[in-house]
Amino acid sequence: MIAIENKKEFQIKEPTVVTIGKFDGRHLGHQKLIGTMISLKEKYGYKAAVFTFSVAPADLVSGKQHTVITTNLERRNNLKKIGVDYLVEYPFTREAAHMTAEEFVREILVKRMGMKAIVVGPDCGFGYHRSGNAALLAQLAPRYGYYLEVIEKEKDEDRDISSTYIREELDKGEIEKANALLGEPYYIHGTVVHGNHIGEPVLGFPTANLLPPPEKHLPPFGVYVSRILIDGESYGGVTNIGRKPTIKTKDGKSPVGVETFVFDYSGDLYGKEIEVGLLHFLRPERKMSGMEELKEQISRDKDCAREYLSDRGNDAQAMASGSKAPQATGRSS
Repeated sequence: MIAIENKKEFQIKEPTVVTIGKFDGRHLGHQKLIGTMISLKEKYGYKAAVFTFSVAPADLVSGKQHTVITTNLERRNNLKKIGVDYLVEYPFTREAAHMTAEEFVREILVKRMGMKAIVVGPDCGFGYHRSGNAALLAQLAPRYGYYLEVIEKEKDEDRDISSTYIREELDKGEIEKANALLGEPYYIHGTVVHGNHIGEPVLGFPTANLLPPPEKHLPPFGVYVSRILIDGESYGGVTNIGRKPTIKTKDGKSPVGVETFVFDYSGDLYGKEIEVGLLHFLRPERKMSGMEELKEQISRDKDCAREYLSDRGNDAQAMASGSKAPQATGRSS
């Protein structure tokens, strides 16, 4: 996949089928939208191209950074995995903010991205004050020579599946529900860094530490059953998200971290990129009386995690790889 980042001047010289949006979390609605785009790519021989902004317009307008289910890096990885050929992360400037809806279609989608087809949801919005919509795309299609397909939103009973809905479930610690809406595990991607080095010498086992970026939307602090993707292989594990209140650091600072014990893995993880997918909430993070109580509690957490993974075996394995996932109920066709 070719990623075009923060560039106003670019040119895709191949005919494309395009979709537009934030794509925060590769949820079931996004999968339906992009799946249709990939089908059109295969039918007509177009390249699949996604347009989004490098920074969410709402963040720049409000001056406040909102958290996201998937970071820009995670979004790129997601789109690459599912067959997208081009990702345009356009800079949201004053000029871009004041571009009319028709200008956006003509100058960006048609001229710069080579759009011959576009797939959108019924509530898509673009251009100045989001004045552009699916009806305008239909109106402009004959003028600019592209095919339009509007995809109905996926639903969970009577509610649209959306990133907002998923963040609400994550905030409640409802990991299974969030995963059902996502169609895959909520995950944290990162490079393994050095922690406080007490895992193996003090607790008796090594752990992998990730430091999520501040924009990453995290679930409640606590301990989770997890599946970890390392070099294309999936491993079970138990993951703590939080500040590790029992452990005293030299500088007294405890940044929010993601610490994982990976079952049945031997090898040096430092510097490796891994994905930690959360499957089930075990318990809240709490301060222990000391290292001995912490060691005993972690041992119980490991037993509970192994039991969970054993009971759900194939489903948990498939959830980690994205090949199978619990489905939200009442979806529209």
